[in-house]
Amino acid sequence: MACSPSPESDPQMLSEGLLYCAEGNPESFNPQLVTSGTTLDMTANLLYDRLIEYSDEAKEYVPALAESWQINEDGTEYSFTLREGVEFHQTRYFTPTRPLTATDVQFSFERWLNTDHPFHLISMTGYPFFSAVGLDRLIQRIEVKDDHNFTIHLHEPDSSFIANLATDFAVILSAEYGEQLVAEDNRVALDNLPVGTGPFKFQHFRKDVSLSYRRHQGYWQGAAKSERVVFRIIPSDHKRILMLLTKDCDIVPYPPARDLDDLDARDDINLYSTVSPNTAFWAFNTQKPPFDDVRVRQALIHAIDRESIVKAVYFGHAALAQSILPNTSWAHFSDEDAYTFDPVAARELLADAGYPNGFSMNIWALPVQRAYNPNARKMAELMQSDLANIGVQVNIVSYEWSTFRRRLADGDHDSVLIGWSGDNPDPDNFFRPLLSCAAVLSGSNRARWCEPRFDRLVMSAIRTADRDERLAFYREAQELLNNQVPLMPIVHSMRYKATQPYIEGMHLEPYGGTRLLNTHKGQP
Repeated sequence: MACSPSPESDPQMLSEGLLYCAEGNPESFNPQLVTSGTTLDMTANLLYDRLIEYSDEAKEYVPALAESWQINEDGTEYSFTLREGVEFHQTRYFTPTRPLTATDVQFSFERWLNTDHPFHLISMTGYPFFSAVGLDRLIQRIEVKDDHNFTIHLHEPDSSFIANLATDFAVILSAEYGEQLVAEDNRVALDNLPVGTGPFKFQHFRKDVSLSYRRHQGYWQGAAKSERVVFRIIPSDHKRILMLLTKDCDIVPYPPARDLDDLDARDDINLYSTVSPNTAFWAFNTQKPPFDDVRVRQALIHAIDRESIVKAVYFGHAALAQSILPNTSWAHFSDEDAYTFDPVAARELLADAGYPNGFSMNIWALPVQRAYNPNARKMAELMQSDLANIGVQVNIVSYEWSTFRRRLADGDHDSVLIGWSGDNPDPDNFFRPLLSCAAVLSGSNRARWCEPRFDRLVMSAIRTADRDERLAFYREAQELLNNQVPLMPIVHSMRYKATQPYIEGMHLEPYGGTRLLNTHKGQP
């Protein structure tokens, strides 16, 4: 990634900008390449736009870069009309000569669709979300009709297609910038020196220190209320809260659950919350013995006292999960018997599987704070104690965030405490990205569990637009998960942000990453 001197040496930048204390470094500046919430928070809605958005207020998909769209009768052709006059960022490394056109959409999609595309192979991570949900196999071609009209042709109907276009991953890049980088023989800059149409444009990044953006004056929705956004990289949640209290941070995401009540009681801090469809879970690497044995997985699950986790890690600010699908979803199916705390049954299952004296294993603990898991280390320690009671000895493992994600994608783990926050309200968002066979290959299936029957059920669900039919398929899929337990859902939690009292325009969206278009400093 691009590095330059820290913006924290510029007093004007600090006085005019928002100081946002982030929990980790971005892995990339292109959301197409990641599934990390940390990276999405710092890039997706600040640097880029999508064709469409999901409006939680209206409970429907609404125009963004595409001002309208039509779907043919059999659901295999989606024709879009682009908004006119949308400007790309002008930066020190790129000056656009034209506004957004359908060619940019084609470039952005074919970058991850087409293995012969000049930018396809520069990604060292692949395109995990698109591969996991099968968009790279679903889309047949992108037909550009003129500057503002294009059609996406699908091989077959997919009721989740519009929802996937509204995710943080489906960003639109500049084809003209791509042409410049090819001419300069510097294609890797597409993901390290970003150009988008979003409300902010890239300025500086210094790993482990700070990241700064500046307002995009020509933004099609109107210029952002803040001149700059400066992300301070502070992995310690304790230090982030101290910096909030000393006014060295204006905004702190994911405040520790232990501090929520105290923060809420303070007059000099504003605490915002929203229902955030998410699930924290414990995934087993089912490609490694003994986790390839369903009896072992069931035993481990029955050994865990999840109610103690809710109290000790979330301080009551979470709901016990009975499915990988959040309890806010219309397709949620609850099976209260699937994940019960029953150490006696756990020991019996271990003995039946050939481990009467237990075994040793690793639990990888998420090294950053997320809405779904504010303290994975503490959670792992509680689970370590529970598992010792059935003879299973646990070693807790963690790494720096980028190393953690890379080794996790490589399948080096025995098990991992991680989670998922919904990008849109479609149930498919919690199934294919996390548990499909394709997601094993893309690296986002942390259980590395490939079950053809599960894939058939979720594929059947997306091939119909009838909600009752989809509900039946999703219920059967959840029953299969409850029986095979490639992972254990732990909790669904609220999403919080803490800010200085003079921060105005803060709004927490239930889906997707951070949005700061209308957020700014008012009168202290």
